[in-house]
Amino acid sequence: MSVRHLDRLLEPRSVAVIGASNRAGTVGSTVWRNLRSGRFAGPVYAVNPQHRLIDGDAAFARVGDLPQPPDLAVLCTPPATLPGLIAELGAAGTRAAVIMTAGLTAAQKQAVLDAARPHLLRVLGPNCLGLLTPRLGLNASFSHTDALDGELAFISQSGALVTAVLDWAKSRHIGFSHLLSIGEHADVDFGDLLDHLASDSRTRSILLYIESIDATPKFMSAARAAARNKPVIVVKAGRAGNGVKAAASHTGAMAGSDIVMDAAIRRAGMLRVDTLQELFMAAETLTRMGSNQDDLLTIMTNGGGAGVMAADYAAMAGLPLAELSEPLREHLDTLLPGTWSGANPVDMIGDAPVDRYTGTLQALLETPDTGAVLFLHAPTAIVHSQDIARACAAIARQHPGRVMAAWLGGETMNEARRVFEEAGVADYATPEEAVRAFGMLRTYRHNQAMLLETPTASETAPPDTARAQAVIARALAEGRDMLNEHEAKALLEAYGIPVVRTVAVPADPALAVQAADDIGYPVALKIVSQQISHKSDAGGVKLNLADADAVRDAASTMLSRIAVARPDATLEGFTVQTMAVRPLAQELILGTSVDPVFGPVLLFGQGGTAVEVVADRVIGLPPLNRVLARDLISRTRVSRLLAGFRDHPPARMDAITDALVALSRMLADLPELAELDINPLWADHQGVLALDARVRVSAAAPGGAAHFAIAPYPAELAETVQWNGESLLLRPIRPEDYPQHRAFIDALDTQDLRLRFFSTQRELPRSELARLTQIDYAREMAFIAVRTVSGESPQTIGVVRAVADPDNVDAEFAILVRSDLKGRGLGQMLMRKMIDYLRARGTQRIVAEIQRENTAMQELARTNGFTVDAQRSDAASERFVLELRAPSSTR
Repeated sequence: MSVRHLDRLLEPRSVAVIGASNRAGTVGSTVWRNLRSGRFAGPVYAVNPQHRLIDGDAAFARVGDLPQPPDLAVLCTPPATLPGLIAELGAAGTRAAVIMTAGLTAAQKQAVLDAARPHLLRVLGPNCLGLLTPRLGLNASFSHTDALDGELAFISQSGALVTAVLDWAKSRHIGFSHLLSIGEHADVDFGDLLDHLASDSRTRSILLYIESIDATPKFMSAARAAARNKPVIVVKAGRAGNGVKAAASHTGAMAGSDIVMDAAIRRAGMLRVDTLQELFMAAETLTRMGSNQDDLLTIMTNGGGAGVMAADYAAMAGLPLAELSEPLREHLDTLLPGTWSGANPVDMIGDAPVDRYTGTLQALLETPDTGAVLFLHAPTAIVHSQDIARACAAIARQHPGRVMAAWLGGETMNEARRVFEEAGVADYATPEEAVRAFGMLRTYRHNQAMLLETPTASETAPPDTARAQAVIARALAEGRDMLNEHEAKALLEAYGIPVVRTVAVPADPALAVQAADDIGYPVALKIVSQQISHKSDAGGVKLNLADADAVRDAASTMLSRIAVARPDATLEGFTVQTMAVRPLAQELILGTSVDPVFGPVLLFGQGGTAVEVVADRVIGLPPLNRVLARDLISRTRVSRLLAGFRDHPPARMDAITDALVALSRMLADLPELAELDINPLWADHQGVLALDARVRVSAAAPGGAAHFAIAPYPAELAETVQWNGESLLLRPIRPEDYPQHRAFIDALDTQDLRLRFFSTQRELPRSELARLTQIDYAREMAFIAVRTVSGESPQTIGVVRAVADPDNVDAEFAILVRSDLKGRGLGQMLMRKMIDYLRARGTQRIVAEIQRENTAMQELARTNGFTVDAQRSDAASERFVLELRAPSSTR
């Protein structure tokens, strides 16, 4: 990932059009005229050896003839010319280029990148529409119209969609900070632009149109970082995308690309919408109502029909309306006619004057449990809508983020809409649109909450990884990619997932009877065949066999039936299992697969033989913890059954979540794991029990932590060290450390708090403390020193933190040691740990801004080889730098 020179791309001081032309209708001509007709204040140069003048401006024959190297070059020349031009521009000092040209071969694209790399010249495209930065009057595109200035950034993989959005947005007076068409994104991609725009103060929200994702870990890392700073809203094309064509498991068959993309968007804290209209509606909602934390909605209206329509839509969307409290109803009785609705929606009756509106709105907003208020108004001849708007806007201003409105009608409502918009109220065309927007807000808030969760540590025992690896190695050594049922259950047992007792025997009815006698009746009998994945479909499963005769008959029947129905299949034997009796258990499916884009994924849903038909399942990205696992479960219909009903007590949710977490660990530890199904997994008040499992492995090792879209916890970096006669554990921080990190912060004195957080406020906000414990291991690291005293909970007594820039050039560090333990070498130990880690990661420099009064930290830095960068120090602080490796000459 890289944000290098993206400022030259998005905010250049000078631009050159290579291939500018006088010939109307060409890309070179259109781009040139768009640039010249705009408000761009910097120099704009035309380069074309065939012309001396272009539209009356001087044209230069070659890049070398330009008066100065442009910050940005726009190339509209044939594919074969591009590598040479990029090399020439880079050597001259240009650091950003837009390649409009289409039709490049893979070799030509690579040649362009090879020419750009020595100069760190950034390339947007090829095959793109270009970019616009309206604030600068920059239109470096071949769009048919310009853009209004605003605070939304729009990044699109489709150039045609950019032009459509420009038209649509302009008609609705929507402005942009930047619009970019990334085309084939050979260099600059979504991840790079998300990183840059996340810290752009002029961008309020980021809108994405995505057709496909490359460099998935980079995208997820950038998306999660950006979504912490501002709303990121996504339209993803291809909802009907093809899933895996052939799979050995239900999970592999059901984990299609779009459902995985949906899981990734949720996990990154972004919001997904379905249409362009919803894209801008969501941006409007999150901007004006982003502070709203309400789950309930109250509707006030002057027309019963509009209120009923809004209530119906809310019911269909699963959005609850607030119940009016008795005191509130009594108060409304004094304000409204006796014929008012008496409930939510609050129907004020069609003849409502201005004071009826203001009184009702004030009463609703002064009652906290009414939630958000949806203000509906249909025009009448009794009172002017603009008079109502002016009176109510003053009330809405006092409650930011609580009111949303739909002024029903056409041009006669425009002034009322304008008044409300100026008061910061989100406006919608219809009641249904307003309710849909509120639903988006709830979904977005939930996705954001998942970024700040602080789960408790799992209580499960560490897995027997060696046993699991041995099972897989044996199958691969025998040339098999499918584990038999006995092996599959051994894999689950190794990771702590309970399984029914299972004995594997050869395909001999007498041996099946012996195994059943040993286990005890009743039993289940199942065939073992590499060619038959779904045993019950082939008649290869018999349940509740009560005695030896029943087992013998079932085994003989299976042998005969399989021989006729599946002569291609080799029957390797039988498994005989304890016939578990759990009459109140729900059948679940848990599974794993490897998505071609996002890597290893997990599936949870309602199980059983009709799993594809029921289609009650969700996909999640590893790594998982209990909180994320519980969230995954909550998004299924079967979760309501698991909560208990009638004579069914609630299922043990911790057992289900631990099974999901175990699968997540399995995906990280076992790269050869390609597909896994547990179907069914019984779940009830006693816990969980895996009845059947199907596992496919691959010597190509498609899984493992290295292929995760989100970097998992790096447990291998933990080490035990000796410090002042006691053992400490130095390890990366994790979300589960929230409680002990809170205790650590609480133990600091006010001076240490001020030097570290520039504040003496002892109570850090929950969101900030969660951010300190839930980090993205792909771009930052925090090592904590953990002390364990017998009989006490583990204590964090020190932390070192470093955050690298997206190019991994500079990493900023900070150290904090518990106030009563300073001066005993702990800071030095943590510092060396971080230096070694960053050096191994390839980081070039470690930097820190240290306040001049913080002499202890300055001394620690000098002891470890840091030097002062005097040019970048000031009266309040000094900048310390440690070079970890010699910088490249091209940087």
